[in-house]
Amino acid sequence: MGNKKTSVIERKAFISNIQKYNMYDGPGIRTIVFFKGCPLRCKWCANPENLERKYQVMSKNVSSHCGQACAAVCPVGKHSVSKETQKHAINYKIDCIGCRKCETACTESAFSVVGEVKTISELLEIIEEDRMFYELSGGGVTLSGGEVLMQHDAAANLLMACKQVGINTAVETSGYAKLEHVLQVAEFTDLFLYDIKHIDSARHYEFTGVRNELILSNLRELIHRRYNVKIRMPLLKGINDSQSDIEGVVQLVKPFLIYKNFKGIDLLPYHKMGVNKYKQLGLEYPLEKYDDPSLSEEDLNRIEGWIKQHHLPVSVIRH
Repeated sequence: MGNKKTSVIERKAFISNIQKYNMYDGPGIRTIVFFKGCPLRCKWCANPENLERKYQVMSKNVSSHCGQACAAVCPVGKHSVSKETQKHAINYKIDCIGCRKCETACTESAFSVVGEVKTISELLEIIEEDRMFYELSGGGVTLSGGEVLMQHDAAANLLMACKQVGINTAVETSGYAKLEHVLQVAEFTDLFLYDIKHIDSARHYEFTGVRNELILSNLRELIHRRYNVKIRMPLLKGINDSQSDIEGVVQLVKPFLIYKNFKGIDLLPYHKMGVNKYKQLGLEYPLEKYDDPSLSEEDLNRIEGWIKQHHLPVSVIRH
């Protein structure tokens, strides 16, 4: 009886990627687990492969000349090859089922399938590979996305598993979720990296597809309940960088100064590192019709100065 094995149904997470040796998303050297699925549609999103909670094909070279192998093995007809040009094409209207037969068959590595189901044990094993780096640097694991809270049960399980083996935990979130789901994850989270994308709810809706009342309410709850929170502000010229925009965030945050668990503000300047991903996914880049929202060093120094005038801890994160 004592040696009899019992079957345990283990929770699973649907992820896109695991990134090691990250130094931007939380203290020290960190492993980032990217969860797929997000309720927001930020026009500047740098990880569009994480917006949909489903398998997706990312093409590295949509006009690649190849054989018929990928089209022949795809069971849903997502891949095809032109009879005239012999060029490979992907039908983005057809959902990928994640069988990955096309990846194996392709002789030119012209695309990849994004999306993978991992058990909590499998994820923890990968995370623990770099324990030495966490201990030396004060690092750990950060859950990102997409929006982690869309998979709150799996996230809480993974965070709990990390805490049980002594690994520091952080969660990067938009805060757009039911409070009960936020608190479920908070129980095992050492630090929240909490996005404030726009202080004005109407403008927030215009650029993200959701209003911000729930986000701000959840932020206040986390602060008042003494969970560690660092606010992160993506900055885009002409969208959320005006003095009135910044002043609105300052007025929101100033009352938090009396709380030791408020860990300050990170400014995240707009960058173009994710732009090419949209084409690879067969999507249009939402900011294409806008003027370049990049900020200069002068812009960033000015915004940082506005915040420092109020004695708020702030730093600019430069990738």
